[in-house]
Amino acid sequence: MAKTSRLSGLRNLTVAERRTTLMDAFEAPPTNMEALVGSGLSEEQADRMIENVIGQIGIPVGVATNFVVNGREVLVPMATEEPSVVAAASNIARMARELGGITTTTSEPLMQAQIQLLDIADPHGARARLIESADEILALANAQDPKLVEIGGGARDIRVRILPRSEGGSHVVVHLIVDVADAMGANAVNTMAEAVAPRLAELAGGRPLLRILTNLADLRLVRARLAIPPGALGGGQVVDDMLAGAMLAVDDPYRAATHNKGIMNGISAVVLATGNDTRAVEAGAHSYAARDGQYRALSRFERDESGSLVATLELPMAVGLVGGATKTHPAARAAVEITEVKSAAELGEIVCAVGLAQNVAAVRALAAEGIQRGHMGLHARNVAIGAGATASEVDAVASALVADGRVRADIAEGIIGELRAER
Repeated sequence: MAKTSRLSGLRNLTVAERRTTLMDAFEAPPTNMEALVGSGLSEEQADRMIENVIGQIGIPVGVATNFVVNGREVLVPMATEEPSVVAAASNIARMARELGGITTTTSEPLMQAQIQLLDIADPHGARARLIESADEILALANAQDPKLVEIGGGARDIRVRILPRSEGGSHVVVHLIVDVADAMGANAVNTMAEAVAPRLAELAGGRPLLRILTNLADLRLVRARLAIPPGALGGGQVVDDMLAGAMLAVDDPYRAATHNKGIMNGISAVVLATGNDTRAVEAGAHSYAARDGQYRALSRFERDESGSLVATLELPMAVGLVGGATKTHPAARAAVEITEVKSAAELGEIVCAVGLAQNVAAVRALAAEGIQRGHMGLHARNVAIGAGATASEVDAVASALVADGRVRADIAEGIIGELRAER
């Protein structure tokens, strides 16, 4: 396991030096780090992953430091194009260490497929018949994936919902609940749903239509909690303002949209780095945020008896360690190895921990100096590069942009011109 996740001064090293420092942080160094050099994917490998391949697009992969999750030192790979995300999450993880780091829990890896049944004369009678035949349906579903059953997973239950249709009548929807073990689970549950749909329709006296998983994986939840003393955050007034700002995100969907986007800055970066399905996780998170009929913040901010900030986050987390790009993409395999996780549940907990840290960082910035100060400071490097700064000029141009307060391409171009005129 990682000896420490406290890698101070990492930002001041070269990329190659960072990789060396990262390797030195482990008792047993990762074996696939070379896959993170370059694109991490050959043209031949890319051509096998999707259709009509014409190239690749690179996303920077950084490592979030300082994380202690359930008492374990964790280094976390994050793939993102947005400046400040990795630094912000790492900073809050450092603050949380004083009170034990981040604590996480997770539920069973239960995914659900929906089978829509149409043209049913007696929806409530059909519901009863389907529930009476649950054992038969589960056996039929499990026959589709004996390997999953062998390792302890498989179909666990069915639920039947009767929903009103907007134009009158009812939808009858069967939920097939499946323990997918260490997989994300889409292929397993979709295969089972298609296999059982004809028999469900026969029992209900109707016909099947949609047969597909739901990304609202509300039976597969992960939770994270951290506490930070007020002094580390900037004092009691900053904590007060963080609580007030976070509560607006609970009550107002306009604020909640941006609040939750900040959470997903951290979550999606880890999900992408490990080759998991960012769209599935994002869809589940945002639909869960609206589960009571109004879109709200996914996280909650409170103050404990000692005055420390306590932040918690709960959301669906459909990530896996088997199948998909997690196994086929060399860089994704390297990223998973860095986390040292042994199960999909453990990976999901780390993802949630990063999302919570990222969220606390954003709310603190908003409540203190404002979000743009730190963000634009890091963004200045991108602006400098876009304006034509060479490698030897980037730092000087970025510093001048921050000092000027106008982080814009036209200002950067002027600074570059001045630097070159002085030579």
